Amino acid sequence: MPEGHIIHRLARENHRAFADRPVRVSSPQGRFAEGAALLDGRTLDETEAHGKHLFLGFGDDWLHIHLGLYGNFAFGTGEVPAPVGEVRLRMANDEGWADLRGPNTCELLGPGEKKAVHNRLGPDPLRPDADPEAAWRRMARSSTTVAALLMDQKVLAGVGNVYRAEVLFRLGISPHRAGKDVTRAEWDAIWADLVALMHEGVGAGRIDTVRPEHTPEAMGRPPRVDDHGGEVYVYRRTGMPCLVCETPVRTESLVSRNLFWCPGCQQR
Repeated sequence: MPEGHIIHRLARENHRAFADRPVRVSSPQGRFAEGAALLDGRTLDETEAHGKHLFLGFGDDWLHIHLGLYGNFAFGTGEVPAPVGEVRLRMANDEGWADLRGPNTCELLGPGEKKAVHNRLGPDPLRPDADPEAAWRRMARSSTTVAALLMDQKVLAGVGNVYRAEVLFRLGISPHRAGKDVTRAEWDAIWADLVALMHEGVGAGRIDTVRPEHTPEAMGRPPRVDDHGGEVYVYRRTGMPCLVCETPVRTESLVSRNLFWCPGCQQR
């Protein structure tokens, strides 16, 4: 599932491609035909992301998209091609087009319904209006592990498996600690690191978390080869030596997701 930095990139890309101009909207697959008909020919006013949720605003109507595990956007320029595959949503103008396939959610919301989505989400480190205090209050009273809390979208919005694993490693925090045992200083460090890393991810379009001294160039090692891209410390490095202490990276299942950590570096 795409993490929050990808959704913020999609908000920017949709704004660049379609904002402030009438948009042709259709649903070649047919599953969003009624909603597409209501938007067809209208002007896209604004785009917004909150965590893993994308919002495209057409006046008082908001197109709400959640990609889920299999959703994806494809953008193109020039002549609009014939649809390929199950295209839930197509947007187009004279300059280009975008196709949405396989989303978990593609629906129209009014302002009140949109607000309800925001209200059930935690603060997003990529949003300027984010309130880290709200996440801290939930973490400070929870017996749930810090690793599970960082993935709970009601606590923090947009953080996924990669950022969760990497931030805990970078700060030397055991993923098994209860949220209530995380100190305020540690929480402030977690939030600051997420803000910095996720903003870098928006710009680069991939997740890089290793510090300069641990890059392939600095260490004389081969670059990481993985379909997620980016240089990381523990994510998907099960059994491989830690880049810092050489202890084999471990993994286990936590809340139906793979958890990666270094038992040598993450003892706090």
